[in-house]
Order: sequence, then structure tokens, then C-alpha cells
Amino acid sequence: MPRTPNRRSVIQSAIGAAALGGLAAGRAGAAAAAGPSVTVRGSTLLDATALYFVSYDGLVNNNAFQKHGLLTHNGHQYAVWYAADRQATVARRALTSTTWSRTTVGHALTADDSHNVISAGVSPGDGRLHLVMDSHSGGYFYVKSVAGLAGSPAAHPWRADRFGPVQTSMDGTALTATFTYPQFLVSPAGRLQLSYRTGYSGNGQAALAEYDGTRWTNLGAWSSATGTYTTAYGSSGSRNLYLHGLDYGRDGRLHVFGTWREQSTAVTCGANLTNHDTVYLRSADAGRTWTNAAGAVVGTTGAQLVSVTSPGLVVDPLSPDHALMNQESQAVDSTGRPHALISYVPGRFGQCVRDYVAGRIANAYNFHVHQDAAGAWHKREIPVPLRSSQRSQLVFDALDNAYVVMPYVRVVAASAASGWTDWTLLHDGTSTLNAFGEVVVDSTRVPVDGVLSVLYQERSTGTTPSPLRVIDFQLPRG
Repeated sequence: MPRTPNRRSVIQSAIGAAALGGLAAGRAGAAAAAGPSVTVRGSTLLDATALYFVSYDGLVNNNAFQKHGLLTHNGHQYAVWYAADRQATVARRALTSTTWSRTTVGHALTADDSHNVISAGVSPGDGRLHLVMDSHSGGYFYVKSVAGLAGSPAAHPWRADRFGPVQTSMDGTALTATFTYPQFLVSPAGRLQLSYRTGYSGNGQAALAEYDGTRWTNLGAWSSATGTYTTAYGSSGSRNLYLHGLDYGRDGRLHVFGTWREQSTAVTCGANLTNHDTVYLRSADAGRTWTNAAGAVVGTTGAQLVSVTSPGLVVDPLSPDHALMNQESQAVDSTGRPHALISYVPGRFGQCVRDYVAGRIANAYNFHVHQDAAGAWHKREIPVPLRSSQRSQLVFDALDNAYVVMPYVRVVAASAASGWTDWTLLHDGTSTLNAFGEVVVDSTRVPVDGVLSVLYQERSTGTTPSPLRVIDFQLPRG
């Protein structure tokens, strides 16, 4: 049955003052606490000559969808990138140190494609560091460390021989021959999970695999590429779901926001990309069963797949004509409420953005979307122009103040006390850091010591290597 986008149904808030006032009053205890702030603690150099080339308007070393390109575990921080000689490189430092130790893992980047990122994760049960890398709708490469390298770092020297051989499967478990977008996360049971896409842009499926400390299991796909999506311009019969992330709340629920991308541009006004709608799903059983925000089951991994026609998924309807970004960002606050960051060109600049990159650079803004304790959805434009075609990232401090790290290391924030309405620019690295644009944020460090670490690469030209750095900001700790 063709699906016609419903522009009136799902999002309940133009952010009414009464609703926001109630939310702020409900957070009165935190209101007396500190609002958001950022203080630069310093920066460190990872690589003076990191690999540099621009493709798909991005760099392979600093794509925001890279989870995790910067990661904290057991008092140490880990960073991954490709050096000028294309070697996959990994470094670590103690959180109290400004000195990084680096090594390589025996793999060289195979293609000049910014999708072919390195993603890192740690399995808590055996303390191994895992890397998945170098794939865009093709084969992937996997490396894991010896047991305890990340779990007991003081007991293990940082050397190449601490990593095993490069593999083209997950220890013998095959995933897909069309692999993209690895993202690691740890389930409430302490199992390391790997999210990935199988298939292609406009014709792919979101999928999950899981490591129990002994072996990997492919749980399978959970989103569908099939179904009919129809607008006033035409129809599309194929798509993929781009995820803004996967995050567990303190109650063990897994939260996922995303956008659909259609294969056919017939659904647009003439736009060259077909991203539409912000959708939300959650799972109470570590990604096996999926429900909408109302709690109705809409899919099961490996069996009944979530589709564009599944009921109750859309929390912010938007046509494919506004240059909506895919794979933006999301987070869960301390009360377990899900938040998403999305960006697009608002309708006041016109109802048809034909050139995605140029349109976003000229007129795109970020928007904060969140669910309140009563289940209602709220949305607010962040009043700082994006001035970029690229992605921003969302994190929360210990007081539930929200921070958005925009391209060029611009940091805007809003207080929990205001109900996240008082967005303010706190740091602007545009003229001082020479950052290329998109950055990588270590969301795993903030809960540990209140430090926001941001990895960025300096702008260069052509394929001339450039410095790769990490800048650290102190946030309020409560």
C-alpha cells in the first residue's frame, strides 16, 4: 500500500511555552546547578601528517558517523586513523596524560573513499580492543587485540604484536559482502555489539552482530529496503534506513533515531538526495525486538523487518526536498529520555533544495528533537547557522546540559534548566583551529571525567597530509 507522508500527525510541539515551562519546572533540582560551559584544557597532536583527501565532501579520518574513532575505557583513551602511508593506526594515552603512544595494525587503506573509516570498540568481558575498517558496500577488515589490552592497559605494552592478524570476517563469522557504517556499542549484559549496513545507499538494511567474549554471532538485518513511499511527485520502491546512532539508556533500553533515503529521485522536487523524515525506534531486549515510541512491536531482528510503512515511527515528518542530513547524532539523558540532532534547510528558505551541498552551506540549521517524560515530542531550531554541508554531534554533561559540536569545532549548548531552549554559542574554533569541517567526538569520556574530547583534522589541499589533533574541553561535573 503506498505511503503518503502525513505532515500533521506525529510531532506534537512547535515547542509551546507551557510544555517547556512544565519540563523546566520538573527539572527544578538541576536548575539550580551549573548551566553549560566549556573550558579548553589543551590539545594534543596525534599525527603531523595524517592521510588527507576529500571524497563525498568528507575526510576518512573524521566522519561523525565513525563510532568510535575516539574512545575511552578504563582510564585510557584510544584514537584511530590512517597515516600518510595509508596504514591503519591506533594510539592510546592515559586520561591524565598529554602523550599518545601509537602503533599500526597491519592494514593499509584500499580506496580513496571517506566512507572507509576505522571504528573501534572494547569488549568488557575480555578487555579486547576491536577495529573494523575500510569498507563501502564491499568487504571489510577486522582486527582484535590480545585479551586485556584495554581491560588492563598497564599490563600490556603498546605494540603492533598486541594485535592479531587482519581478517575479512569476524573470527570466521561472515556478515555481508556489502558492508558499510560500522558502529560499536556495549549492551547492558556487557556484550560488544556491532551495527552495520548491508547493501547500498537507497537499497540496504540495518543489521547487528554481537560478541559474547568468545565468538561473534550475526544477529541479522532489522530494517527493510522494500515497500512503497509516495509523494506528490512520484513513488519509490526501495530505500535504506540511515541511523543517527544506537544508545542504551540507564534502564537498558536501546534507542535509535534515523532517516530514510529513497533510491528513486522521482519522489523529490528535483533534489539530488532523497533523505526524508526523522524516525524513532527502541528495543528492550538488546536489539532483538523493535517497538515504536508507543510501545507497539514493529519488527524483530532477522525476521520481521522494520519498514517505511511500519506504524508510528515518524517523530518529525519532512519531505525529501530540504537537504535533510543522514546519520546526524543522538544521545540519551540521565533520565533515559532520547534526544536527536537533525539538520536541514528550513522552509523559510524555500520548499525545494535541489543542490544538497550548496543549499546546506547557504541555509541549513540544526534542530534538537526530544521526548519528554509524558511521551510528547518537542523540536527546536538551534539559532546558529550551520554554514557547512556536514554533520554535528550531540552530547550531555552530568547535569543534562546539552552540547552540539558543529563543524569547525564550534560548540553550542543549552541548559537542562531551560528545557534546552537557551542555545548559545560557547566556543568557535573556525578562525583558530583550521579544522576541515566534520569532527569526531568521544561521547564515552564525558561520563568518566566531564571532559569533551574532539578529534579534528586541519584543512589541506589536494592530497597533502595534514595534522590530526584532539582538543579537550572541561564541562561541568555537577
